[in-house]
Parts: sequence; C-alpha cells; structure tokens
Amino acid sequence: MNIMKGIIGAIAGDVIGSAYEFNPTRDYDFELFTPESTFTDDTVLTMANAQWLLEDEQHTHESLVAIMLDLCRKYPDRGYGGRFAVWIHAANPQPYDSFGNGSAMRVSPVGYYAKTLDEALELAKISAEVTHNHPEGIKGAQATAAAIFLARQGKAKHEIRKYVTKTFDYDLSRTLEEIRPTFFFDETCQRTVPEAITCFLEGKGYEDVVRLAVSLAGDADTLAAIAGPIASATQDVSTEVSQKVFSLLSDEFCTTLLRFNELVAKREQ
Repeated sequence: MNIMKGIIGAIAGDVIGSAYEFNPTRDYDFELFTPESTFTDDTVLTMANAQWLLEDEQHTHESLVAIMLDLCRKYPDRGYGGRFAVWIHAANPQPYDSFGNGSAMRVSPVGYYAKTLDEALELAKISAEVTHNHPEGIKGAQATAAAIFLARQGKAKHEIRKYVTKTFDYDLSRTLEEIRPTFFFDETCQRTVPEAITCFLEGKGYEDVVRLAVSLAGDADTLAAIAGPIASATQDVSTEVSQKVFSLLSDEFCTTLLRFNELVAKREQ
C-alpha cells in the first residue's frame, strides 16, 4: 500500500487544521502549514485505533481502552475535550454517552483495515462505544468508516452519498455554498460528519477536500481529519504534505503509521 494513502489523510488533515481550530478562516487559500501547525488529540486517538488493530486480533473494548489511555497520558495537552480528559484520568473509565465528533475523528484506521462493509461498521461501533456510546456518536463513526471503505472499493461519489444518506439519515443534499454562511464551531457528530463528508463529495482531490473542510470555519482539525481520509482513499496525499506531517510526528507515531499501512497492504492481497 502506498504510504501516502490511507490514514495519513486523517493525520495531515488534523495537522493542517490545527492552526485554524480556534482561529477560524473562511479563506480557501489559507496557509497550509504555519508555525502553530501540530498534531492534536485527533492524531493521538487515530494512532490508538491503528495500534489497536495492529495488536489485538480479537478487537476487544478492553485493549482499545488500554491503548487509548496509554497514548493520551503519554501525549498530554493535545486538546482533549473536557469529558474525555476526565475519562483519561478516571480510575475505571466508562463510556459517557457522548455524541461528540471524537468518535468520527479517530475511526479512519477502521475504514482502511476492514475487509467488508459489515466489518467496518462493527469495528467502528466498538471504536466509538468505549467512550461515545450515544447512538449519534456511534453513527458518526460508522458513517465515516463506511465512506472510507466505500471509497477504497472504488465506489462513485454518488453511490457513497446514497449509501450514507439512506443508512445514517444524514442530509447530504446541501452544498458547501449553502452550508458555509451559517456554519459555526460545533463538536457534535450531527454537525460535523455530514459536512465533512460533503467536503469529500465536492472536493476534486485531497488538498482541495482539506481546504474546503478547514475553510468552513468550524472545528477545523476534526472536519479535515474526517474528510481527509475519505479523500486519501482515492488520491495520494502529496509528497510535500506527507513529508511535512511526518516531520511533526513522534518517531513512535511514524512507526505505527508505516506498520499499519503494511498490515492494510497484506490484507488487500
């Protein structure tokens, strides 16, 4: 598997969007990388999901929780949400009925790992419900993973739109031109996942998709971390962008990313 495809699309989206999460822009031609560009909780938790799929063939909730706790404690101050931050440091972390977009921002490894659509949906459910066990939290993760899986299978955009609309009852009929004027920062799946998928549907390539996502002036890094890996299922992330992102990651995350891509390539044979 080309290392410039796959979950690098989520991580690059997170890094590119990070400078604009609390400094929103509606300018499509924003600077891709600034001195403030870094990886956030989106990347840490994406790496947790990748490590889980690499290490636990049984795909248990317990192993995912252990990996998430380990990485989040190892990489503090990466912008974790309030309730999730409490979960990280709890003596016995339990799901907290969240429908925040954290379940969707971290799920991209599932969409690449799964061999079938049913497997993608089931693994996305497990990935979400260790924290985000509200039906909308699970739905957001499943819709994202399904869109990635379908894009990997070469399904046309109109087919992906139809499946997501019918299966998850998301409104994908609005254009970005219609969405943008009234869009605002929102951390729910309901107000992030449909818009991120719409960025993929309207975008003409990876960078275009990420620019569309960030310039919505919402939860920029997460919008791009959801839209980005759907786009990178069909088009490589550029060498320039990938190299810059790799330079900002820890050695541990670079290794996990490469190992995960090797696993996906073997499963595709």
